[in-house]
Amino acid sequence: MEKGELRVDVNVSLREAGSPALGVKQEIKNMNSFANVRKAIDYEILRQTHILSKGGALRQETRLFDQGKYVTIPMRTKEEAHDYRYFPDPDLVPVELDESFIQKVRDTIPELPAEKRKRFIAQYGLTPHDAETLCSSAKLADYFEETARGYTQPKKIANWIMSEFLKVINEKNIEVDQSPVTPSLMRELFTFIDEGQISGKIAKGVFQTMCATGKTARSVIEEQGLRQVTDQGSIGAVVDEVLSENRAVVMDVKNGKEKAFGFLVGQVMKKTGGRANPRLVNDRLRKEIERI
Repeated sequence: MEKGELRVDVNVSLREAGSPALGVKQEIKNMNSFANVRKAIDYEILRQTHILSKGGALRQETRLFDQGKYVTIPMRTKEEAHDYRYFPDPDLVPVELDESFIQKVRDTIPELPAEKRKRFIAQYGLTPHDAETLCSSAKLADYFEETARGYTQPKKIANWIMSEFLKVINEKNIEVDQSPVTPSLMRELFTFIDEGQISGKIAKGVFQTMCATGKTARSVIEEQGLRQVTDQGSIGAVVDEVLSENRAVVMDVKNGKEKAFGFLVGQVMKKTGGRANPRLVNDRLRKEIERI
């Protein structure tokens, strides 16, 4: 290999069609090109066919390929397994293991990747692709399970880990267990999302800050004033302002132009710095437009 030279061994054997018995193997060694491999196989098929068709018998042997004559020639005969040095080592004593010992060892073997992937699919409702990604390393699989423990939406966590979390890990070139955002801190972040205190979009920024500073989600949200506006009065005031400033757009919405409604939602979110609860904004806009 250090010279970049190809060396190939080929085994060829023939048997009658439908016969369960395997034919006698002929091993052809040390061929140095794919062309020679093909020629050697072609020749062996013809040679063995000729012998067997005349009622002859083949002995298991090793042969060489003559590149000049395009034929195989005998190198050595190997009739029994011991010719291949397949025999017990006299210096190794037999070892018999009882079932209890085998089971004890089996119990100490950690969950293997294939088993873990199957369990993730069944237990957490993940897709095969999700399970494959999360089980690509033991640390990542453990991080996901610890984060998802007791959480009712594991798929949501899986998506976040495979996108936002792995993105940061790869950018920082660190191991999963070196992340400043531990599973418990990640769960806290999801609590704020689920409670509607921050939007998914804002959560991504909060997560980036958590990774950079090691702070908790609560600290980042409070320090930057990122809690969603859920007060109906505050949202109503901004909605009224947006509707007043965009009368033509309001009429487009009433005429069935749904894209115009999206524009109004965007204006409310812009005026609130993206902190207004989107669901409440949508509901309030619908109600106010219906009254116009």
